[in-house]
Amino acid sequence: MLWSEAHECVKISKKFLSILNAWVFCLYNRVTFIKFTGIGTTMTDSYKDLLKQREDLEKRIGEARRQELSTAVTQVRNLVAEYGLTAQDVFPTGRGSRASATSGVKVAPKYRNPETGETWTGRGKAPKWIQNQDREKFAI
Repeated sequence: MLWSEAHECVKISKKFLSILNAWVFCLYNRVTFIKFTGIGTTMTDSYKDLLKQREDLEKRIGEARRQELSTAVTQVRNLVAEYGLTAQDVFPTGRGSRASATSGVKVAPKYRNPETGETWTGRGKAPKWIQNQDREKFAI
């Protein structure tokens, strides 16, 4: 065997070993994942087995939720007591924070129709009786 042929064999062997190493790594990680999670990868699980797994998982979820909910309620109660909050402070009713301080407040009219006594505040669309006219004539 010549030196170049031997060198080619070594290169091929190294490539084969790296592929084999990667395959073993993947296989090991898959087995470790299966052992860690308890998840089967075969389709041999029966319908009843799967329902039992779901039932067990739902019980675990419910227990975890109860524990975390208890902690959350305790934290909220401590904050309410610490800051002296009321239900209105935490859950305001009405329009909420987006409404301005003046929303819903009546505004005094600025213009009056001398013929009918009808008034307009100057907000919104102008009534027909004041359109295309000098508004100073109608000012109150």
